[in-house]
Amino acid sequence: MHNIKSWEGMLDLTKVATISLAFVVAACSPPGSSRVTQDVESSLVQSMPSGVEAISFLGDTLTPPLQPDDVRAVYMERYEEAERALAVAPANVDSLIWMGRRTAYLGRYRDAIDIYSEAIGLHPEDARLYRHRGHRYLSVRELDKAIADLERAAELTEGRMDEVEPDGLPNAMNIPTSTLQFNIWYHLALAHYVAGDFEAALDAQRNCLKVSVHPDSVVATSYWMYMTMRRLGLEDEAQELLDSIDAGIEIIESVAYLDLLLLFKGERSLGDLIGPSGDAATLQSTTTSYGLGVWHLLNGRLDDAHGVWESILEGRNQWSAFGYISAEGELARSAVR
Repeated sequence: MHNIKSWEGMLDLTKVATISLAFVVAACSPPGSSRVTQDVESSLVQSMPSGVEAISFLGDTLTPPLQPDDVRAVYMERYEEAERALAVAPANVDSLIWMGRRTAYLGRYRDAIDIYSEAIGLHPEDARLYRHRGHRYLSVRELDKAIADLERAAELTEGRMDEVEPDGLPNAMNIPTSTLQFNIWYHLALAHYVAGDFEAALDAQRNCLKVSVHPDSVVATSYWMYMTMRRLGLEDEAQELLDSIDAGIEIIESVAYLDLLLLFKGERSLGDLIGPSGDAATLQSTTTSYGLGVWHLLNGRLDDAHGVWESILEGRNQWSAFGYISAEGELARSAVR
């Protein structure tokens, strides 16, 4: 089993109990009842030691991920470019957004949240700010705040023309594959999914699929949507969605998601998908491993699923990956049942 650690060797058990309480409340409260979990999150943030970005759903302290020197050098160069642009136009919303994004890429998620919060004070009607802050609240495990921000972003974009969102970390073809509204619904769906609210997740996923205009977006949305439908017992609808996925679809980024969908279809084997783990884990292997855990779960192998999710947590440098966050959520929800 996963060992709970802390900044003093062992996390105060009252904090672990508080984190567990947040999941109990999230699971048992009616929609919109977020006051208690918000209070829980606030108390945890106030008690975090310096240098800690988040406390995991299992009580671990999470510090900025280590980055290879060459990668960090590139990130720092772009961060400094964003700093210079912001110095020229400190109230410019685009400059503030890029400052927040470049800060987050360095693993400084709390600082990024502060930047977006300052920007919201200046530009309270700009949906992009809530979209990005919501994403980073998700990164630091503050699900209620993430959901509130992303719902606000959805309100602000309702009935408006969608727009392509520029990539902060461009893919190999330098082609953006997502839009503002896609990212709003995608991250909102994920926040609900991690919290175990699969009905709310599915509602957001349906909206996300409507604005998924690039094949990569379709594949990514379909992956989470299929798992959600299966967990809600919507077998026929899940199969119809799965049947729409073809191995020949041309994608740029969503390789892991496509491989997992093909595994669910029986067109990939377990051996095809197993990747590096532990300290060698990558974003893609973490993403894939979470899906493998769900594959075991859907086939009635709960112990195997938990074993895979436990192994994901050994790759601590990937703690901001959605697969890692989702694995944490699974194990935390299991612990409080």
